[in-house]
Amino acid sequence: MQTTPTITAIAQRNDAPHAPFLPLSKAEMKKLGWDQCDIIIVTGDAYVDHPSFGMAIIGRLLESQGFRVGIISQPDWQSADAFKALGKPRLFFGVAAGNMDSMINRYTADRKIRSDDAYTPGGKAGSRPDRASIVYSQRCREAYKDVPIVLGGIEASLRRIAHYDYWQDKVRRSILLDSRADILLYGNAERAVVEVANRLAQGVSIDQIRDVRGTAFVRTDTPDGWMEMDSTRIDRPGKIDRIVNPYVNMKELDACELEKRANPPVEDDGVQVLHIQQKVPLDRSKTVIRLPSFEKVSKDPVLYAHASRVLHLETNPGNARALVQQQGDQEVWLNPPPIPLTTEEMDFVFGLEYARIPHPSYKGLEIPAYTMIRFSVNIMRGCFGGCTFCSITEHEGRIIQNRSKESILKEIEDIRDKVPGFTGVISDLGGPTANMYRIACKSEAIEKSCRKLSCVYPDICHNLNTDHSALTELYREARKTKGVKKVLIASGLRYDLAVKDPEYVKELVTHHVGGYLKIAPEHTERGPLDHMMKPGIGTYDAFKKMFERFSKEAGKDQYLIPYFIAAHPGTTDEDMMNLALWLKNNDFKADQVQAFYPSPMATATAMYHTGRNPLKRQTYKKSAEKVETVKGEKQRRLHKAFLRWHDPENWPLLREALKTMGRADLIGEGPKCLIPSKQPESEAYQSPRRKNSVAGKGVKRGRVLTQHTGLPPRAGNKSQHSKSRNTKTRQR
Repeated sequence: MQTTPTITAIAQRNDAPHAPFLPLSKAEMKKLGWDQCDIIIVTGDAYVDHPSFGMAIIGRLLESQGFRVGIISQPDWQSADAFKALGKPRLFFGVAAGNMDSMINRYTADRKIRSDDAYTPGGKAGSRPDRASIVYSQRCREAYKDVPIVLGGIEASLRRIAHYDYWQDKVRRSILLDSRADILLYGNAERAVVEVANRLAQGVSIDQIRDVRGTAFVRTDTPDGWMEMDSTRIDRPGKIDRIVNPYVNMKELDACELEKRANPPVEDDGVQVLHIQQKVPLDRSKTVIRLPSFEKVSKDPVLYAHASRVLHLETNPGNARALVQQQGDQEVWLNPPPIPLTTEEMDFVFGLEYARIPHPSYKGLEIPAYTMIRFSVNIMRGCFGGCTFCSITEHEGRIIQNRSKESILKEIEDIRDKVPGFTGVISDLGGPTANMYRIACKSEAIEKSCRKLSCVYPDICHNLNTDHSALTELYREARKTKGVKKVLIASGLRYDLAVKDPEYVKELVTHHVGGYLKIAPEHTERGPLDHMMKPGIGTYDAFKKMFERFSKEAGKDQYLIPYFIAAHPGTTDEDMMNLALWLKNNDFKADQVQAFYPSPMATATAMYHTGRNPLKRQTYKKSAEKVETVKGEKQRRLHKAFLRWHDPENWPLLREALKTMGRADLIGEGPKCLIPSKQPESEAYQSPRRKNSVAGKGVKRGRVLTQHTGLPPRAGNKSQHSKSRNTKTRQR
């Protein structure tokens, strides 16, 4: 495949003008002296010119290449009129649903409509349509039918292939087909969008751009010189023709293949003669794996789980092969994932001239997602945890992309000097996780060839460098910055990594915890943890001891905020009961809880849909592993009720369940009981949900926690922030 130029190399060839804000109207275009935009970005979010918002990063990056970029933000989608607001773009429409998937943004895990939207001025709900990527693309096509449509963002990224849709409870085809876009960019698409823009500017037709990594498009046939591997079926019992196994690294296969003749000759000593045929090595860069078709995966759960397994095994940019899937009379082709950005490229992207505030047209209306992150700094991208319920890996990849210390400190100074209301407190230095900064495989060669889905499950890989010294040094330098009083860490901590570096934990606990530190055990029982690819609760206990010791040495009252998921695939009622007992014994009372949310393309979603485990090779044999799934409304309510064992509103449901489970011994007034046998008198009882409970400073027993953000309920921690574990995570 063609090598795409680096962003920094391209940028050095341009001395592009800089707009205070990318224009939202023709009046703003006129002030800039523009008669036409080269590129118009359509987004479901309010326009915030900040590197936590996808439209700002992509827009400013394209601006740095010399392109004139306009933004249509949260347009009225009822007609094409709003999509003509900036006129006809010269090159293309760039369409994205926003920083969040539009369906997750609008609906709860119980498919109920949310009353707010953190990415809208005033937090008002209803400013974007369901399946915004599809609707926006169709309206762009209506507005200017001959303008190419480039689809991107997390909604498109996680729907790039046939996928289970939780809201319709069925398998949908690739969003590329439903949107009728010309090309789809998945993952963090800086390189891809620059390459596509430059080629279009050079007069290349959009349907000729087929060699850019991290893209998906419709292709009619396999090009010359390519080898196609058939993975449209799985092994069945009995003898079948041998096919190339997509699960095995080609380097692990034997260099030679023994082939017996139909009537092999026999030597005098009776030894059969075998002819050795040298195998032709496959060029992975010219190999495509054919997945089961949309029609097959939509009807056959085993083939769906198989396709999910193959897709996830082809996510390492160092060895991933292209994928192709037939969908009706069309074929969706996925090029391998993008190569991770270098530190220099990351610095360039985050060092662009952002205003760091919302567009002035919002007239000071609060945009909750911006309020949450305006004093925080994203120091890295990606996650090698591989948690099956999380979409970070599918979108950003497993290889950590780091910014330099100098770039991060410069952004802290920009916050100090440019962001209104800064009081000296940096609210977070993190990203998808708090402590994967500059942690990577010890061997670049191993990293490029590895096909493991997680570097830390079932145990931390011996090839992983767990040294946190670079992050520790960054913390120390950050808090020395003039004008900075405190640097907090709000991103979720990967505690199984942290315990490998006690010096880091001591630094964190002594200087960077604001009373509470959130971590994610997710569960206590081995069954659900294995299906999540999470460590055992013993690792949490080890970290807790370390955390408490260093807090005591620092003379501080500080507490861990563990958060958990209810109704995850692989979880039984007994598992939830045992988790509830653990919570009671540790005196944790969760105020808000989150049930498992089947997001598109996640491995756990495949488990939920199929009842199979895509972490293992698939088979039609009756002995194949089945996965316990929680789908009924009553059972989902029960699992959430176990997490809120302390709420009297849940006691009738829990009493009924415990009796059915044969655990009536847990009902009563004794110290070993989970819930009492009687309800409180109605006039004396007020539900914790109806109280404005605040975990005050120094509260140690019976503390109330919020889920899933893991923050105590206090000023600024509004309910809309709980809709995504990492609202601040860049979900372009």
